Amino acid sequence: MAANNIKHALFCAVITLVISYPILGLNLVADGAVVYLEGATTFTVVSVFLAAVVVFLFQLFRDDIMARLGFISRLNPLSGRDPMPQQKRAKLESWVLTGIIVLALFWPFFVSRGSVDLATLVLIYIMLALGLNVVVGLAGLLDLGYVAFYAVGAYTFALLSQYAGFSFWMALPIGACLAALFGLVLGFPVLRLRGDYLAIVTLGFGEIIRILLNNWTNLTGGPNGIGGIPEPTLFGMEFGRRIKEEGNTSFHETLGIAYASEHKVIFLYLIALVLAVITGLIIRRFMRMPVGRAWEALREDEIAARSLGLSRTAVKLSAFTIGAFFAGFAGTVFASKQGFISPESFVFLESAIVLAIVVLGGMGSQIGVILAAIAVTILPELAREFSDYRMLVFGAAMVLMMVWRPQGLLPMRRIHIELGKQG
Repeated sequence: MAANNIKHALFCAVITLVISYPILGLNLVADGAVVYLEGATTFTVVSVFLAAVVVFLFQLFRDDIMARLGFISRLNPLSGRDPMPQQKRAKLESWVLTGIIVLALFWPFFVSRGSVDLATLVLIYIMLALGLNVVVGLAGLLDLGYVAFYAVGAYTFALLSQYAGFSFWMALPIGACLAALFGLVLGFPVLRLRGDYLAIVTLGFGEIIRILLNNWTNLTGGPNGIGGIPEPTLFGMEFGRRIKEEGNTSFHETLGIAYASEHKVIFLYLIALVLAVITGLIIRRFMRMPVGRAWEALREDEIAARSLGLSRTAVKLSAFTIGAFFAGFAGTVFASKQGFISPESFVFLESAIVLAIVVLGGMGSQIGVILAAIAVTILPELAREFSDYRMLVFGAAMVLMMVWRPQGLLPMRRIHIELGKQG
């Protein structure tokens, strides 16, 4: 066994111990006004030690393990087949998406209220991921402050409803357009940046927005947030038991049916579904337009794209602006769903989760992003007993995806043109 391999395996095991033990083994316990540090239980110590041993053995025999796992790909009966023709694949994707949408329209009427509420959150993350997919997946611009545009849309609705009495439908386009304006403003300072430098600047922008919302107490309420955000209405009909605004009517009284709290949840879900479909269709249309080709050209080779006459300024600004627009869309829906927002709802972790969805699904792939958003949002809810280890499992899943399928669940495919030989 090579000495370098042993050193690397030992280093990885030590890093595992150094990181895992303080996070999982040490807890701050409050006893009145006194806070003291509580040590790890025997089970936690043994678990951390076993994890370090597993990491050591994996790194030590990594080449052999990866070689033996190569047979997994041969178990797939479709692995040796030629790729599906582009036109047939596009038609199949359209039929699958249409079937999913039709199923999603009727699904909330046969499940519990909690399931519908969770599905609404999934749709919000789908809108966010599709918007970030424009910036990261198509244009190749690493944005770690995407949650800032999400916050702009949510706070726009909250402030307009509190100070000007705007309804959800009036605030929806305003919040999206204001988020797009912020995306345009952010795009100018970062035109010459790429890679890690771009990520640092966008991360700083996201933190600036969060700190501004936290400290501007006279307008945003600071850490206390903003409550009482109104719910969307349907042609002046409210879904609550009692009417909150003069001139509106009650949904259940207008239709002559018994009041049910599920009506409000289902209606908000249908709104989120329609907006998610609109988001997907608009971005899909952009991808087939020259601007979509320009995003991908800039991502693949900026120098070659500029030599073809593409304006780097216009292409980058369009990506930031369109991505931010749909983040504002999602933020408005989120504020209406929650009824209360605060700066703690828009921390860096939200940007990291949305970015992980884009990477896991396959950068540039809409169907992949949708599937990844569903998985990332629903799976933690199905395993609540492991909630303390949620981020640990999440990180492990990311590492496994990068090792075995770095291109994502369903990578994006473009039409390949082969030129025949000239006789």
